[in-house]
Amino acid sequence: MSIRVLLVDDQELLRSGFRMILEASPDITVVGEAADGADGAEQAWLRRPDVVLMDIRMGEVDGIEATRRIIAADAGKVVILTTFDLDEYVYAALRAGASGFLLKDTRPDDLVHAVRVVAEGEALLAPRVTRRLLERFGGDLAPPAKGADAELGDLTEREREVLRLVAGGLSNLEIAERLVLTEATVKTHVSNMLRKLDVRDRVQAVVWAYEHGVVRPGQE
Repeated sequence: MSIRVLLVDDQELLRSGFRMILEASPDITVVGEAADGADGAEQAWLRRPDVVLMDIRMGEVDGIEATRRIIAADAGKVVILTTFDLDEYVYAALRAGASGFLLKDTRPDDLVHAVRVVAEGEALLAPRVTRRLLERFGGDLAPPAKGADAELGDLTEREREVLRLVAGGLSNLEIAERLVLTEATVKTHVSNMLRKLDVRDRVQAVVWAYEHGVVRPGQE
């Protein structure tokens, strides 16, 4: 089955370039384009793409608000397109529900790979990069949300430990080595943890952990 992609960017030349790269792959179809966030969110609701490639800085409705609308409507997974890898707008977009981000000058092969990874339900961002973003721009995070303890209570002690290590930037392999487990067992714990916290991927789990006080910026 073909992966359906929606392109949202106010630069027509960039959209055309991405379309050409993506449609060269037989398993990817670009189902639409939009030049602003409002139209992008509407098209996502109408066309139901698997992946939305979303610019951040657009007039009127920006990529952050468009991401919120798309996630709220369950109208696709969002990948943010940006010029800088440590951008406060990227941080805000991750908090809004984006599954990761790509630099606009990414290589064609990496763009295609990214679309496939996100379409399969994985996060497109190394946990350490997420942590760097949170530590740089998350100093003003609100106090732990009410009900966080109850939500953590749904996790087993091992799952809580895995959540802390995921939030600390460790990969599944590194967690396995730390806890003396198989990588397959760690994957099972991560999957259970994501389901119980009702988050889509490990990027959102890291954001959840910071916003609920499980870890704090600067904490080792």
